[in-house]
Amino acid sequence: MATDSQPAKKVVVLDYGSGNVRSVVRALERVGAEVELTADHGAAMAADGLVVPGVGAFAAVMTALRSVRGDQLIERRLAGGRPVLGICVGLQILFEAGTENGGRRETPEHAEPVRTPGLGEWPGEVTRLDAPVVPHMGWSPVEAPQGSVLFEGLSGERFYFVHSYAVQSDPAASLNNPRLTPPLVTWAEHGGRFVAAVENGPLAATQFHPEKSGDAGARLLGNWVQSL
Repeated sequence: MATDSQPAKKVVVLDYGSGNVRSVVRALERVGAEVELTADHGAAMAADGLVVPGVGAFAAVMTALRSVRGDQLIERRLAGGRPVLGICVGLQILFEAGTENGGRRETPEHAEPVRTPGLGEWPGEVTRLDAPVVPHMGWSPVEAPQGSVLFEGLSGERFYFVHSYAVQSDPAASLNNPRLTPPLVTWAEHGGRFVAAVENGPLAATQFHPEKSGDAGARLLGNWVQSL
């Protein structure tokens, strides 16, 4: 939050055509950030924090992100230790690959989903949830680790999810990125355990939508903004 002695943190929400991001802008403004919705690299590099929202399928989001060189922007910010927060598919594209909306490849044995490369900041693949009801839509509790900045003061809270795909392996188990320390991983369940959030130095992301998660989501965004 801004105070008389401390100006508001400047946050850029990356504008690359991913759904209705105005709710993300409003949610960040409510917790005291000075927010700009833009794809301008200069503004995004200068901001205290960059938010990468994501609505839709993995392959389409990666195409749209690359169309504004968002992949390069994220890489440059992280190389300089500059905070980045991904939301929903904005979390998923930070992993190695995803199979949503990539089509299927015929083999002699069967048809298999085509893997779309992600940004590879964390190990793991985004795959379809194995649950009786998909998509996973609604409020779910999460299991956050000790030391989490995002979930400080949020024990026992529920958050709002809308997704059919998720990372279901542990990115902390096989991280091979010398720039990043082993991540703090938050888990949720829908048919099985999946990654609900990851925190890794300057890089953090949530599978759920904090901007749609009421007071708990506002508190989480406030925790992130205060950490900038």
